[in-house]
Amino acid sequence: MYIVIDRFEGGFAVAELPDGSFAKLPRALVPSDACEGSVLKIEVDAAETERRRAEAQKCFDELTGQ
Repeated sequence: MYIVIDRFEGGFAVAELPDGSFAKLPRALVPSDACEGSVLKIEVDAAETERRRAEAQKCFDELTGQ
């Protein structure tokens, strides 16, 4: 999914979504070099998601003695 930075308002970036609607994102989530008109790509990192799931499961198993 691609979003476009429309403008910055205080601590937020206002982004236009693919359906034409707008969303406010905390500025901390936006790359520091982004500016008005910047196109950002949002995607799922399946490998990192699985790594984190496995780590969480490992911690849970250790806590529950499994």
